[in-house]
Amino acid sequence: MTKSPIAGAGAAAPARRETFSSRKLFILSAIGSAVGLGNIWRFPYVAYENGGGAFLVPYLVALLCAGIPLLFLDYSIGHRFRGSAPLSYRRLHRAAEPLGWWQVLICFVIAIYYAAIIAWAAMYTWFSVTQAWGDDAEGFFFTNYLQSAPEAGLSFDYVSNVFFPMLAVWIVAIVIMVAGVNKGISRANAVFLPLLVVMFVILVVQSLFLEGAMEGLNAFFTPEWAALKNPSVWAAAFGHIFFSLSVAFGIMVTYSSYLKRKTDLTGSGMVVAFANSGFEILAGIGVFAALGFMAVASGTAVDEVASGGIGLAFVAFPTIVSEAPFGAVLGVLFFGSLVFAGLTSLISILEVIVAAFQDKLGWSRKVATLAVTIPIALISLILFPTTTGIHLLDTSDAFVNQFGILACALVTVIVVSAGLSSLPRLQKHLNKTSTIKMGVGWRVVVGGIVPVALGYMLINEIQTKSTEQYSGYPAWFNGVFGWGMAGALIVGAVLLSLIPWSEKSRLHDAEYDEFNEAAERDGDVDNNREKVQS
Repeated sequence: MTKSPIAGAGAAAPARRETFSSRKLFILSAIGSAVGLGNIWRFPYVAYENGGGAFLVPYLVALLCAGIPLLFLDYSIGHRFRGSAPLSYRRLHRAAEPLGWWQVLICFVIAIYYAAIIAWAAMYTWFSVTQAWGDDAEGFFFTNYLQSAPEAGLSFDYVSNVFFPMLAVWIVAIVIMVAGVNKGISRANAVFLPLLVVMFVILVVQSLFLEGAMEGLNAFFTPEWAALKNPSVWAAAFGHIFFSLSVAFGIMVTYSSYLKRKTDLTGSGMVVAFANSGFEILAGIGVFAALGFMAVASGTAVDEVASGGIGLAFVAFPTIVSEAPFGAVLGVLFFGSLVFAGLTSLISILEVIVAAFQDKLGWSRKVATLAVTIPIALISLILFPTTTGIHLLDTSDAFVNQFGILACALVTVIVVSAGLSSLPRLQKHLNKTSTIKMGVGWRVVVGGIVPVALGYMLINEIQTKSTEQYSGYPAWFNGVFGWGMAGALIVGAVLLSLIPWSEKSRLHDAEYDEFNEAAERDGDVDNNREKVQS
């Protein structure tokens, strides 16, 4: 086998790539990434709005026909090509490298606003004890706490109650990232994830004993079978599963690259997927039991108090805390869960970015982490603890999720399946050590069903956001921080892929040579290897 020309040319070899010390730690980290804020505040409302109990039918179909197959695709690419998203796609084919950088930039945008939500949740954990919001939870959140400006724009009027918690979040995140995969990410997830589960189980049990809890559960689980005839319900199920499992973010590509060579990829993926879905259903039970109490206490129907996203977390739940028995405990558990769920997801998002620059430029772990996370933290602390931070967050989240992730996933699937015809090779790699074997059906789903579903959702989103100004914000604001940002991700991805790989980069390293030699012995020959090295 031909050795890497760079590895043998006297250039300093990069340090060996870190690996998860056990499959259990990888699974905990992958679940920690998948279980985020959306599981707690998005899934219950999406399910309720799209047929209640009947929504579980398209939800399970989407999980099996899109979520899990795409999760396996990410695992196969990351594990086979042993790198961050840009490096893995480059090793797949040199023309595919921009796909990896597109995912990196998506994570960059998410990271700068995600820390703000974690900071809000941290403050509301304390506010639950003092019930600082008084009788007007909505007014307190937007006017007193965020001091939100009446119109969207850019302001540099800083809010100290947001700035300092955000600073604390960034310090914790950077410390964890500097420590590395095993000492930082693995240990953090091994602590935060069990705490999250224990806290949320206690919250659910407490919610079930509230007066009116059954009213909320009936609203959540009562099926509206007619909803299954509506294509938008199925699109909602596919869209939610897609975002929930963290596929096409580069996260699972990066995490799977830290697995040892002989690892059960599909078995691990099944555990992650069903653990994530189990937590979502648990969240739905807890949230709607609490909303049922709120509805009974206020003498209204559940549909009048049900909401999702920020409205659920920072308006509806504080109201519940004020009225429920032992409300302070309920609030601490709920907002504490948001903090832990947010931190585990933020860590995984940052790892995508750190690993990409570490691989491309040949930096050490500590240098790459500090060079990447400190600028991201500074941008985050400049833009979001301000009186216009909520508007910027709302627009960035809406456009990066829809036009960033959806578009990137669609292009990636088409390129990998039709453009490079790589699915048979990736299928073979999945099946080498996995307990659950993938057949032709997996290739049909990834190359056929998934692009159709993603294309439908993307076209629908483009039509919706083209016909009206998002959230009534000014056209220039949506143009710059919405459409402009989505387009800038693509341009940035191409430009980053044009930067030459450092001689100290991981494009060619001894470890990957060893991995390829082992793969060739197993009959998994990398036909693109010479192209990668050129």
